[in-house]
Amino acid sequence: MASGEKISTAGGQGLGQNPFAALSGAGLPVAPKAMLEKAAAAVTAAKGPGAKPAAPEKNRGRVEVRRETGGRGGKTVTTVSGFVGIGLPEKEQLTKKMRGACGCGGTVKDGVIEIQGDQRETVARILTEAGFRAVMAGG
Repeated sequence: MASGEKISTAGGQGLGQNPFAALSGAGLPVAPKAMLEKAAAAVTAAKGPGAKPAAPEKNRGRVEVRRETGGRGGKTVTTVSGFVGIGLPEKEQLTKKMRGACGCGGTVKDGVIEIQGDQRETVARILTEAGFRAVMAGG
């Protein structure tokens, strides 16, 4: 390319052919009318102003809510243990919700949720809303 030549920025030619132009929906099956109406109603309900999020499972297992002070320099900590079938990301999400509701700190250590202070009632309420059966353990 010589130093005096300019590069065109006009966009050039079209693609020439569309690889999808020959395709049609002629051989594809059509969904039943009832299924299409149900899907449309679900989309409409989800976008409505009063739409609620999907309810969590009702029985996700028994968890123990306990108040502990041992090994913490006299500080009180509320612990939640006994989770079955949930992973670390969901425990962290529950911990974040508990921290916000209690207005205090908290973490997940070795699969056990720890919330600072005696927050057993608030923690139990949040766990019940999430579908767990919260049981007060210990004193």
